[in-house]
Order: sequence, then structure tokens, then C-alpha cells
Amino acid sequence: MFKNQLLAVPMMFLFLIAAVPAFAGGPIDETLFTTYQIDSSYVYLSVCGSLPGSYGCYGSGTLGPFGSVGALLEGNASVNVKEGVVTRYIYALDVAAGASGTDVDLLVYKMTDTISPPYATVSVTLFKTISLPLAGGSSALASMAANTKFIFIGTNQSPQSVRLQKSNFAIIQSGSFEPPINVSAITSDKYGYVTVTFGAFSSGDTGFIVYGPDGSAVEDGGGAPVMLSTDQAVLPAALPY
Repeated sequence: MFKNQLLAVPMMFLFLIAAVPAFAGGPIDETLFTTYQIDSSYVYLSVCGSLPGSYGCYGSGTLGPFGSVGALLEGNASVNVKEGVVTRYIYALDVAAGASGTDVDLLVYKMTDTISPPYATVSVTLFKTISLPLAGGSSALASMAANTKFIFIGTNQSPQSVRLQKSNFAIIQSGSFEPPINVSAITSDKYGYVTVTFGAFSSGDTGFIVYGPDGSAVEDGGGAPVMLSTDQAVLPAALPY
């Protein structure tokens, strides 16, 4: 039943209320939030919350179709206060792309919220599709984490991850281990450090590489450590053992 509910973009609704003062110095979109409904082929998003003079849902969008959605990540917002425009990128990883269903593509969507209380409009468009030098497939498990400048992406079908530079979408492959062991997790901390972990955690064939905020490798070795962030838990049951 849940899957059937995803086949249509949620209906938008908006309630107008008595006029209230405009923004009191905070981010112009701080009272709005975006939810994402995911199935294997599409992702549906809704922007809801409240604005001075109204509350409800203001707009929606659809991402896809995908062969299989492997990971989703939302970028930091760029805000034009004068124009009332908030722009951010959404990074959607397709791990079963291409005719073979084994390619890995990163689809970059541009979402623009135009805010003019009590109203707002939402626009979502495909900005760029990037083919990644990674192996995928319908059963591939993806890992993805980011800092301010870079996105780190891997699958459990490839012995290397990739580092994508946000500013120009340049791709650099990570180092790997010998004998080859596939990527098992990519995690980050609040300071912009990212750890790419390789191999099943309970096996003796493991390794890791830590990248700094500037994208350079700062540590590597054996073992299977992960990093913790302040807003998203690492789930041990989801890690390969």
C-alpha cells in the first residue's frame, strides 16, 4: 500500500492566516522543511512548514526515474535575501543506471524556493548527470558523505571510491588496497573529515582512508573505523560484517 501511495506527487495545500511580521533576522527558509518519499524508481519531495501569514505545503517535485536509488544527499543552501530565493542542490545516486543496469550515475538536481510571504513557490530541475567510474547493480549498496567542498561516493561492488568536487564536478578516484577490498562505508564528522572504509567489518581484510576538509588524504591503515556526526546515527546493523 505504501508503494502505491508514492505513485503520485503529494497534493499541496496552503492555509492563510492573519498577517504577522516578516522575517525577524533569521534565515528566510528556517521555518520550511523538505520531506522525501522514496521508491526504487522515483523520489518525491514536498516543501512544507510555515511562513509569515500562512502554513501548509508550498510545492513539490519529482526526481527520477532511476534504475535504483542508492543514496540521497542535500547540499548547503545559497540564499539571496533581497530576492527571497533559496537555492540548493540535491544529489541522487543511481546504482543501477544504463542499459546494463550496472552503471553508477550521480544526478544533480537544482531546487529553488522563491519566498514572498505568505506565499512560496518551489522549482526542481535536473541540473547535471555525472557518470561515475564505479560498479553498481540492482543489489549494490551505496555509501555517500560530504563536506563543504567535496562529495565522497562508493559502492560495495568497487574497490575504490570517488571524490567529487562540488564547484566543478571534477572526479578523482580514491586509493585502494591490495588485495582489492570493496568499499563498505563512507562516514563524516561535523568538521568536514570523511572516512572511507573498506571490507567486511568482521573479516581480517579491512582498511580505511581519512580525508580532510580540503579533500586530501590525512590518514590510512588497516581496520574498519567509522566517523560519527552530530545529527545522524551510524547504524551497525547496516554495516557489512
